[in-house]
Amino acid sequence: MSDRIRWGVVGTGLIASRFARDLVLLDDAEVVAVGSRALATADAFAERFAVPRRYGSYEELAADPEVDAVYVSTPHPGHHAATRIALEGGKAVLCEKPFMLNAAEADDVIALARERGLFLMEAMWTRFVPHMVRIREILAAGTLGRLVGVQADHGQWFAYDVEHRLFAPSLGGGALLDLGVYPVSFASSVLGTPISVTAVSDPAETGVDGQTTVVLRCAGSTQAVLTTTLWAVTPCRATIVGTDARIEVDPTWYVPTSFSVLSRDDEVLERFEEPRVGHGLRYQAAEVGRCLREGLTESPVLSLDESRSVMATMDEVRRQIGLRYPGEDTPGLPAGGRGR
Repeated sequence: MSDRIRWGVVGTGLIASRFARDLVLLDDAEVVAVGSRALATADAFAERFAVPRRYGSYEELAADPEVDAVYVSTPHPGHHAATRIALEGGKAVLCEKPFMLNAAEADDVIALARERGLFLMEAMWTRFVPHMVRIREILAAGTLGRLVGVQADHGQWFAYDVEHRLFAPSLGGGALLDLGVYPVSFASSVLGTPISVTAVSDPAETGVDGQTTVVLRCAGSTQAVLTTTLWAVTPCRATIVGTDARIEVDPTWYVPTSFSVLSRDDEVLERFEEPRVGHGLRYQAAEVGRCLREGLTESPVLSLDESRSVMATMDEVRRQIGLRYPGEDTPGLPAGGRGR
């Protein structure tokens, strides 16, 4: 491992661009290669971000001996294949959320990474931003008393466009996998794997979910209420409630932001604020670098078992609301072709 983690980026969309911009803020990491299914696309990305090497296939990038870690940022249905290619090339992998399209795909890449002793992590970048680090410390200290529940929402407005990836079944579209994964993962980080899952949803015109609400019942008599939608800008707040106090995370809760710890009497016990620099994606890259230098194959902050658990929760949500993507062959999910 070199002093600087040398990254290869697979996929050239918006989130890849944000990752490349944020990585500049780290002294010990750099993007050295980009791979795309079309060389022209890789060339354009490389020119924008001064990336020295560009490839017209994922396989070529995975074979580059100068790449330490691969960041997978393809549309959701491409996560599995791109992650496998990178792992088979002997690379550490950071794969965008949702980790995979379903739990079966997660099982496959986890088994491959563990078999080969390679690092693998879901790019649920929210876990690593400063306010979430402090929230974990507060929870560990028991400041809230016995935990009671979590509430979180993530809603954005998107103009209907049958070609847009969020409305396209073939691209794993819908609110749940793209937006809802944030509150589902947040609830998992606080309350653990749910005991039961209850979901209701309304479809968008193409059959993907336009709006979904999930209620989780978890260990210790705790519950989570999570909402997501493509049809409106929601408050994007998150709350963790305990018997002694609660944490109210300010909008937008899943990006670097502020929060308050409030007593039962609404006394402010702590106010957390930190200036935001960049989008917030560099923190997960820093975690990958830390783990690689320490010889770890998983992050203790976000284990592969937890990412798999989150995928299983979303599989159950999709089973209940009747959402299956084209080409899926996963037991337990509803049969169907296009969308529902």
